[in-house]
Amino acid sequence: MKTLKSFQFGFTSCFRNARTSETWALLCLALCMLGLSPSAMAQQPPIITFDAPDAGTIAGQGTLPWGIVQWGWIVGNYIDGNGVYHGFLRSPDSSITEFDVPGMGTSPGQGAVEVFGMTPRLEIVGDYLDSNNAYHGFIRTPQGAFTTFGCPGAGPGGTAAEAVNLAGLISAMYVDENGAWHGCLLASDGAFTDYNPPDAGTAPGQGTYASIFSGIEAAVVGEYLDNNYVWHGYVRTPDGTITEFNDPNAGTAVDSGQGTLSIGIDPGGEIAGVYIDTNYVFHGYLRARDGTITEYDAPGAGTGQFQGTNACWIIDCYGGINKWGTITGFYVDDNNVYHGYVRTREGQFTVFDVPGAGSGPWQGTQPAAINPAGQITGYYTDANNVVHGFVRLAVP
Repeated sequence: MKTLKSFQFGFTSCFRNARTSETWALLCLALCMLGLSPSAMAQQPPIITFDAPDAGTIAGQGTLPWGIVQWGWIVGNYIDGNGVYHGFLRSPDSSITEFDVPGMGTSPGQGAVEVFGMTPRLEIVGDYLDSNNAYHGFIRTPQGAFTTFGCPGAGPGGTAAEAVNLAGLISAMYVDENGAWHGCLLASDGAFTDYNPPDAGTAPGQGTYASIFSGIEAAVVGEYLDNNYVWHGYVRTPDGTITEFNDPNAGTAVDSGQGTLSIGIDPGGEIAGVYIDTNYVFHGYLRARDGTITEYDAPGAGTGQFQGTNACWIIDCYGGINKWGTITGFYVDDNNVYHGYVRTREGQFTVFDVPGAGSGPWQGTQPAAINPAGQITGYYTDANNVVHGFVRLAVP
């Protein structure tokens, strides 16, 4: 769907008894708080793996968590044995509710293709592909009722919903009849607001993109692709003011796909993101509310083309930031293997791998979101290119 965000890896999964393993992990966590756990437990919080019950079990299929809110509720989608996408909601006690969106297509690659946003009230937003391969936004209530929507001005390509905030404001985007993308906000009262950064391109594939899950607080962040096919970050405040920005070391070559992208924003206005340099190496950044940018690289990040921190050349660009300014994401090492990382606001790093993650090229661990308590969710790709969900618990 998106120029740098269009390819989702092949995934599959085998169902495990997550309830048993999570109970054990929580027991270990309690022992850790009492000072009775081994030192290894103190160094790395427990990691629980899980799969949607009906997820497919061959390469190109599996379970894909995208967001986690307070208390550990997780939202995402899975790919079944026929290559069709479905949504799921995982509760803190490890039970999983699968769901389909009315009107979604049932051919391979169709269905609930993006289940990217959720509030602590368990209101879920995302989008689905219908039988004509058009996108439609949806809202799912905590009771399981659905409302679908399309932004005014959307062409045959349709509308994609990317994130939602506590007030129920939905950050979406739509593709017009010429193939260019535009930002769109849907308020809880049903009112739509279109927006575009001033320098967004207007050709097919160009335009305004919104960041997923943690891409909205009161302000909205994302990136736009200009007329030269270079990426730039933006932040839109509630009064409609749009500020464009670039990491000073981002590449700017014409037709390159280089530049600056956003991952998310915290309540204080700090923006986490990634930039692509002139050598196509990826690096992380944290932009303060005053515009000051701090660059960073995760320990172990590769330095070759399409490697580095949050290297998202062939997958969705994602990661998360919570209200404490703690960032999670992934990096690609010199062998093209994915690994997870956590970065505190002060710049301290912890890297981690999910047990069972593959160690071959484009396999490994890929965190997607972090909640205020520090719990992290995402997925890992195993040695057979099957993907599985995980939650990394937080140690106080």
